Parts: sequence; C-alpha cells; structure tokens
Amino acid sequence: MSTLTYPEAIGVGLLQGVTELFPVSSLGHSILLPAVIGGKIQRDLDMTADGSSYLAALVALHLATALALVVFFWRDWVRVVSGLLGSIRHRRVQTRDEKLAWLLIISTIPVGVAGLVLEKALRHALGKPVPAAVFLALNGLVLLGAERLKRGGSGRRRAGHAAPVDEPGLDPAVASDVRLTGLGYGRGAWIGAAQILALFPGISRSGVTMSAGILRGLHHEDAARFSFLLATPVILAASVLKVPELFKPENSGVLGPVAAGSVAAFVAGYVSVRFLTRYFETRSLTPFAVYCFVAGVGSAVYLSL
Repeated sequence: MSTLTYPEAIGVGLLQGVTELFPVSSLGHSILLPAVIGGKIQRDLDMTADGSSYLAALVALHLATALALVVFFWRDWVRVVSGLLGSIRHRRVQTRDEKLAWLLIISTIPVGVAGLVLEKALRHALGKPVPAAVFLALNGLVLLGAERLKRGGSGRRRAGHAAPVDEPGLDPAVASDVRLTGLGYGRGAWIGAAQILALFPGISRSGVTMSAGILRGLHHEDAARFSFLLATPVILAASVLKVPELFKPENSGVLGPVAAGSVAAFVAGYVSVRFLTRYFETRSLTPFAVYCFVAGVGSAVYLSL
C-alpha cells in the first residue's frame, strides 16, 4: 500500500464513488478489478496483504461518498436532526421528522452491531477475488429475485405499490418521508438489517436494502432514498473507527493519494446519487442484476483459470 500512486487512488476513488451507490458492490469491485488487471495494481491494492492499509484507504473514500450523500440530502438531514433533538427534548415521537429520525436510528442498529462483530473476520476470510466474484453473482440474483417477486403472485401486492400521499403541492421528499414512516419500526429494522449482507465482499449495501425495501412495499424511488439515508450514518461510523489508521507513521506516504482519491469519490458519489434518484423514478434493478451476475460469473471463471 505504501506504493499507492495518485492515478491508482483517483481511479479507485471514482470506482468507489460510483459503485457504492449503484447496487453493484463497491467492496467487490475494489477487490476484483485490481485482481483482473494484475501486476503492480494488484500488489498495491491488496487488502489482505500483511500491513496493508488499503482497507483504511477505502474507508476514507467511503467517507467522501458519505459526505456527498450528506450534501445531496442536506435538507433531509436538517429535518432529521431537528426531529431527533425535538423528540429527545419533548420526550415524544409525534411529528413526521421525529418518526423518520427514530426509524433511521432503529434501522441502523442491526448492521452496526454486526459490523463490530463480523467485519474483520469476514474481510480476512472472504476479502479475496474469487469469493468476491461469487458474491457479486449472488448479488445479481438477489436484485433479480426482488424484481421477480415484486411483479408476480403475492409479491405484486407486497411490493412497489405503497399507498399514495394525497396532499397536493407536498414536496416530493416530504411525501417520500410519509411513505417511509408508514413502514413502521419493525419493517424499517428488517430493511436496515439487510445491510449486514453487505459485509460479504460482492454484496451491495444499496442493492440489498433497495431489494428489502421493495419486498416490504416501497416503490423503487422510495427504496433508493431510504437506502441512501441508511447508508450515511453507517459509513460515517465506520470511518470514525478506520480512518485514524491512515494517520499512523507507516501510512504517511499514502495520505496525498488518498486525499486526491477522496475528492474523486466525492464528485463521483454526488453525480451518482443525483442520477440514481431520477433513474429509480421510472426504472428497475434488472439491468444491475444482469450486470452483477455476468460480471461475477465471468470474473470467477477468469480468476480460476
């Protein structure tokens, strides 16, 4: 990791900023792409190597993506924080913003606990190219399964048909909050717990939470928005734990490249969330499902030869 170059860091930053929000697994791509390219890039970007700070660098890039989410959804986060403070001050949960604040907190607890317990073990056991390729293919099947269940049988009644909000002139974000808070804390926690699967390299955090949201009755655009809101505190919390590793003396040589990569990740993340919030107003997860399955199977075959 000490030889991480500026072009490598910027390239990984752009990759992370896009793949963290697109339902295709940023961690899976961060493991697979260097392995497929090979050579010096593979050596520099190997998170399982002794003394590697690549994972800490990736967390820094995740932090930049989380900041892009905060900037994009800043009005929402102002309302959420205000709602939380008001709820604590008045010891109540009554308003829409108060309910949304507690929904996000409760929905984040499962993955927070699981991350503290499992993250290191799963990274060492599965943070290798072939397992990441297999899980990427499985991620595609998860996305495709959510779409199939949404369209047929009981899935048609469960998913993609959340009740409309009949308030003329209501801001779309606020209307989305009404539908999200209508989930209830139990279903919200179930959707949030789906993020635990993203601890497996190749499984997309946004993909599994969107899939879980769709199966719990959300439209694609609401499922995407809830996924992005849920991801923000999780990524920020992980950053608090991991980013300080970058400031150890042995990692001083990578701070410049990581800073450049973080700028790239911020820009890519902001462009991605802006695109995806519009994309999911009319489109589905199916194209991403096909890509993940084909890329995962193809990578597994290529790396096994």
